[in-house]
Amino acid sequence: MNLDHKQLDHLLATLADSDIQEFCLEGKDFRLEIKRNLPSSVPIPLAASSSVPPVMSSNIICEPSVDLSASSSPPPPAAVSSTKGEFVEITAPMVGTFYRAPAPGEPVFVDIGSKITVGQTVCILEAMKLMNELESEFSGEVVEILVENGTPVEFGQPLIKIKPN
Repeated sequence: MNLDHKQLDHLLATLADSDIQEFCLEGKDFRLEIKRNLPSSVPIPLAASSSVPPVMSSNIICEPSVDLSASSSPPPPAAVSSTKGEFVEITAPMVGTFYRAPAPGEPVFVDIGSKITVGQTVCILEAMKLMNELESEFSGEVVEILVENGTPVEFGQPLIKIKPN
């Protein structure tokens, strides 16, 4: 895959106007990885609020790669947010489409009552035709799946409710 300067400018402009938090593009002799933190819609406690606007940061990495078949970017970590009581929620770390199984007709990664461990894949978020496996950051039991399979999700949207060990 060849990517000229004009195409790269167009790609970056398109991504800048979108809600995409992470993007990775790999070609035969390059890898482009973009990660950014946009202000979220999470309410800020009054004690922490100020009149200073939030800072937006971006990391753009473009590096040559030797063997693309052997290298793959690690899956994004599943975001975790606390809920009332003894449960926590796994939330979407990016905008995408939520999938419970690796492919149609295959078994789901987790179901209600499933015991999960740290690093276990719990779902897939598809963003721009890239399948991003979300891994759990803790062990516990799935008590509720909050999103229907194949549904678009927003950044920070709760996906799965867990009772941690």
